[in-house]
Amino acid sequence: MSEQPAGGDLSRLRQLNAAAVLRELRGDQPLTLTELSKRTRLSRASTEDVARDLLGRGWLTEVAPASGSVGRPARRYRFNAGAGRLLGIDIGGHKALALVTDLDGEVISQARLEIDPEAGRRQRLAALDRCVARALAGTSSRAAGGGSDGQIWATGVATTGLVDGTGKVMLSDSLPEWTGVDLGAHVRRLVPGPVRVENDCKLAALAETWRGVARYAKDVVFLLAGLRTGAGLIIDGKLHRGFANWSGEIGALPAAGWQQAPAHLHDWLDASGADGFERVFVAARAGDREALAAVRAYVQDLAVGASALVLTLDPQLVVIGGGFSRSADVMVEPLRRELDRWCLRTPEIRVSAFADEGVALGAVRLALDEVESTITTGLRP
Repeated sequence: MSEQPAGGDLSRLRQLNAAAVLRELRGDQPLTLTELSKRTRLSRASTEDVARDLLGRGWLTEVAPASGSVGRPARRYRFNAGAGRLLGIDIGGHKALALVTDLDGEVISQARLEIDPEAGRRQRLAALDRCVARALAGTSSRAAGGGSDGQIWATGVATTGLVDGTGKVMLSDSLPEWTGVDLGAHVRRLVPGPVRVENDCKLAALAETWRGVARYAKDVVFLLAGLRTGAGLIIDGKLHRGFANWSGEIGALPAAGWQQAPAHLHDWLDASGADGFERVFVAARAGDREALAAVRAYVQDLAVGASALVLTLDPQLVVIGGGFSRSADVMVEPLRRELDRWCLRTPEIRVSAFADEGVALGAVRLALDEVESTITTGLRP
């Protein structure tokens, strides 16, 4: 005689069944109960029971029958991405960027504010507040028009520096007065729902494997190439944080070359009297010998730390992102040649298509991870 699940076991079983149904419905195509039952390997009765529960909670929506159907059409369901909203925030050295999305990560509203790189803690947090307020204000008309209810279900925040599990910046050597900022607590005063904070390089890597050029890859080294240099690591399809969340910080080692890399570009700017790093790459693209030498020296330093990561992880892909990725056409081949010198196998090198929005998109993915991890909590037993 088989045992029936006890109350707690039954509740957990229902949560697992619900998670399985939701996972299958996150695709683009609606599914019938029969299709869901086959994909989840649940009985049709269990599938129908879970679908009815999720439909009542707003997680699912019923899709109108396909045109031309003969007889009584089967009911079809899809995930209701408009049930709630996510907020992704990128607070960096030069800007604050906030994205409000649906539960599929489609952007509904966004706001951007430029920030003085020398701004202190108070000014930078005030800019973050204004940016978030503008992004949220951009969604109010949609909510009033009968769309999503406008509720932020979870928020992801990206920042430079080392971040602990509570959302506090433990160390930041690139932003004035930023070490010690409890960013998680600050953002929790602005929006409802859980808030998670993570290093910007890590979240840029996460964005690439979610919706970027690394979607097909399981092992990735992401290089943030810009006014500062950093890395994010994806191992076996998952963001690698390390024991104390300090993974990828190879730039802290002077011998890695990343600390002095931008100095080569600075030197060219000082000598030429030009303003803005983009001018170096424009001149190199036009064949200016001194500019080409500056870019080559920058890439050589970048390649030292990158080679160490490639030799350690043996990734399928190296992705170049960050502000300098717009000029990757003059960086990729020199970088490939340097990696060929040092690495036993040079992985494919690809360039991010997100420009400077990849970090904020990664913050949205972090918020979505939070929602998905608790998506079945509270389902009735």
